[in-house]
Formats: sequence, C-alpha cells, structure tokens
Amino acid sequence: MIRIALLGAGRIGQVHARTIRGMDNATVTAVSDFFPETAEKLAKTLGAEVRDNDTIMASDDVDAVVVGTPTDTHFDLIMAAAKAGKAIFCEKPVDMSADRIRELIAVVEKAGVPFMTAFNRRFDPSFANVQSRISAGEVGDVEMVTILSRDPTPPPLSYVKSSGGIFRDMMIHDLDMARFLLGEDPIEVVAYGSALVDPAIGDAGDVDTAGVMLKTASGKICQISNSRRATYGYDQRIEVHGAKGMLRAENHLENTVEVATEAGYRRAPTLNFFLERYESAYRREMEHFVACLNDGTAVTPTIHDGLKAQMLADAATVSCQTGKPVAV
Repeated sequence: MIRIALLGAGRIGQVHARTIRGMDNATVTAVSDFFPETAEKLAKTLGAEVRDNDTIMASDDVDAVVVGTPTDTHFDLIMAAAKAGKAIFCEKPVDMSADRIRELIAVVEKAGVPFMTAFNRRFDPSFANVQSRISAGEVGDVEMVTILSRDPTPPPLSYVKSSGGIFRDMMIHDLDMARFLLGEDPIEVVAYGSALVDPAIGDAGDVDTAGVMLKTASGKICQISNSRRATYGYDQRIEVHGAKGMLRAENHLENTVEVATEAGYRRAPTLNFFLERYESAYRREMEHFVACLNDGTAVTPTIHDGLKAQMLADAATVSCQTGKPVAV
C-alpha cells in the first residue's frame, strides 16, 4: 500500500484524488493546499488529514507526494520531497527554467528517489496504441509526425501572464508527445506565433496561435499546431506517417452516433475539455506510478523527460521571438 500526500487540492489534485480513492494498492494520507478550506474539503472525501508541507515531508506515513500546485512552487517542494526520501509525481512543467530542472535532477538522483513527470497524454489509450504500433514496426521507419492541439477557449488573462507562454504551458504536452512518437530527440526547432484570438494575449507578451516544426538528426520531421480557440470543441489529433503506412488517432466525441439526412452527415461534438478527454489517461498514469513504486520498477516519463520537453519549449519560444531556427 503506497501512502500518498496530495500537494494541491485544486482541479488536478481532485482528479488524482478520485483515481487514488478507487485503487486498492494506494491511499491518500495527507492533503495540503494554500487555501485550508479547499484542503479540508478534499481531505474529508478521502479520510485523510490536512497537513502543512513541512509536516508532510517529515511524516513517516507518507511514501510519495503528488505535486499539483502552481509551477512556481514546484522547485522548493521537489527539493524538500527528494531530501525527505519521498517518491515524487510532478505535474508539468517541472519548472519554468531548464537550469533549475538540472539542479533538481542532481538532488533527485543523489537522493535516489523515483520521479515521474506527469505527461499524461503518453497514457492515453489511443496515443499509447499508436506508439506501441510504431515500435512494432507496423508503419516502418517514422518519417513525419503531425500533432494538432486546440483548446475550445483561451484561459483567463491572469493565467496567460504567469503561464510562461503557449510553448511552455500548452505545447509542452505536444513537444513531449513528439519525442514519444518520433523515438528520437529533435535537434532543431522553428516556431511561429500570432495573437489572432485575443489581442490582449499579445499585449501580455504571448501568442494564442502557434505552429512549430521539429527536425531530428536523422531527418524525421514533426509538425505541431496549437490554437487557444476551436469553435467546434477540444481538438486533439495525431498522425504518424512512416515508410510502410500511416497511423492516426482522431478526436474523441461525446458519442459515436452519426445521423444522415438530406442535409448531409452529422456527428456528435468533441468532448468538452481536457478533464473529460484525458480522464482515462490521468487514471492510467497514476496507476503506473503506484505500480512502479510497489514493484520497485522504473517510472516513466522521468524528470529527464521533463527537462527535454522544457528545452524544446524554450527553443520554440526563442525561435518565435527571433524568427530564426534554434538548435537544441
């Protein structure tokens, strides 16, 4: 039985709480949050205690921590958890600074604690199926990967101002997915971006519409398309073209019913947003983390995967600002 402390009782903390509550090999023993009433409410549903972070790190009944707090708090919490010998499950990004992530890697590796960067999309059944079939050689050597990720509406402007930008906040998932599907690290990034959805996003120094091209040493190419607005719903698609064929994962719809009338064919809309679309992925990633801790096997994605995605996001940001390719 893995005993877990949830650091952060907000939206993502509640997602992980629901998963752990349904597991027979893990339990939540403690919850912390900046807002005590939020922590109390979640802890009550789990039969857990509300504790401050220092108490959690010193607790003998905590084997692992789930870091679901704002990104600017991750560094200190990871440092404390690693030094306390706790296994760590951390939401992306690990930190906004690649250099600070390197600092964390040194501490985590010295402590010898498991660390999982929560790139949940690797655990999406459809995306994982595509990757396993690539590995099995079904479409031959990968030549081109296409990733489309578009949100229904932009986040609040207050979030945009502190998010680190679309490449570090939104596209970082796609950058990790690119590595997952390419099977090779990109060595060059070209990025473009515009504020076409909301001029205020541009005024805040960010973009809401972005395209990125990645190239690996062997010449494989990945195209990523991001937008903060999709009037038709949450758009999440991937396509992998290889020497012997193509693999594609389409959007998930509210239902699979299709109606045909004299007006044409009509299908259901896409699932509304990421919590619904990636519900199974969130469950599967936590199950993987707990299973690895119980079995003593290595977790994945690691903190190194978090660093590599951050390096790609940094390169994309610089390329977008300068209009030039950036080597990674």
